[in-house]
Amino acid sequence: EVGEPFKEEKAVAKYLRFNCPTKSTNMMGHRVDYFIASKAVDCLLDSKWAKAKKGEEALFTTRESVVDYCNRLLKKQFFHRALKVMKMKPDKDTKKEKEKGKAESGKEEEKKSKKESGKDEKTKKEKEKEKKKDGEKEECKKDEIPGTPKKKETKRKFKLEPHEDQVFLDGNEVYVWIYDPVHFKTFAMGLVLVIAVIAATLFPLWPAEMRVGVYYLSVGAGCFVASILLLAVARCILFLIIWLITGGRHHFWFLPNLTADVGFIDSFRPLYTHEYKGPKADLKKEEKSESKKQQKYDSEEKSDSEKKEDNGKTEATRNLGTDGSGGERHSDTDSDRREDDRSQHSSGNGNDFEMITKEELEQQTDEGDCEEEEEEDTESRPSHEKS
Repeated sequence: EVGEPFKEEKAVAKYLRFNCPTKSTNMMGHRVDYFIASKAVDCLLDSKWAKAKKGEEALFTTRESVVDYCNRLLKKQFFHRALKVMKMKPDKDTKKEKEKGKAESGKEEEKKSKKESGKDEKTKKEKEKEKKKDGEKEECKKDEIPGTPKKKETKRKFKLEPHEDQVFLDGNEVYVWIYDPVHFKTFAMGLVLVIAVIAATLFPLWPAEMRVGVYYLSVGAGCFVASILLLAVARCILFLIIWLITGGRHHFWFLPNLTADVGFIDSFRPLYTHEYKGPKADLKKEEKSESKKQQKYDSEEKSDSEKKEDNGKTEATRNLGTDGSGGERHSDTDSDRREDDRSQHSSGNGNDFEMITKEELEQQTDEGDCEEEEEEDTESRPSHEKS
């Protein structure tokens, strides 16, 4: 036997009802709201009953304590356990789809046989391989690009049915709400509506000043609505007049967002819009597209020329390095050869002659005078020593 719920249990169930995320679906021909057990447990662990007060212990300390309390709520018929049943497609639809697939495949095979009858088998195989490779490359590119739209995942539909084992379990189990209290907001809105209706029925009993004020307010609201309607008609007439005079080339709209599904202030923005749809507009569009293409080609050519210049610079630097090293080597070898030739000429019998500059002759004469002075010194030294 299940007794009536306590105030605390009602408060907990009400908190769950309005704070736990719920979804709506059909069950046994009725529209119902359901929730998942794990989310309900998380919601109660974050509530005020999970925090200890002064002199009192917390009602919910662990997930197990929340599960036990939810079992009490389930027994007192605040909600009940349901079972998800996936909807299967009827046999007729599956048969029709199979027949359509077979017919389409047969037509495609006939077309292929007619087209490929005049071709060789080798060309077929090569083309198929190339197509497969191209398709794989395109798929890889699409997967690599982050902005490419992915295939939509089809969601499987399901329906709810009552479960035989009515127990609250922590997990992905589904529970349907039976408890449906009135929210405070709905209660307040209903109360205000009732008071407004009663005040409107008692309008003859209002003071004279209030009745005059309400009269002017109603007249002003009616004039405002009428002005908006007149504006909507006038803007259409203005558009038609300009369109007919210009032969459909100029599209001028005054207050284009007046009747659009936007806010009150946005309906008056912008003040007007103008579009020219004539031959010049088409030419401008073509010129813009051509200019864009030329810019792309120019950028590509510039990039290619820059690459060539960089390659030329690198090759020139390499050639300069090689030429410098070769020049130094050639200069070394030339100096060595000249020295060898001079030594050979000096060691000859005197029959060989060389071309000598004036500076070299002066140096040789100076060296000869120095050698004669040294010989005289050597001859004078022994005579002094003898004396």
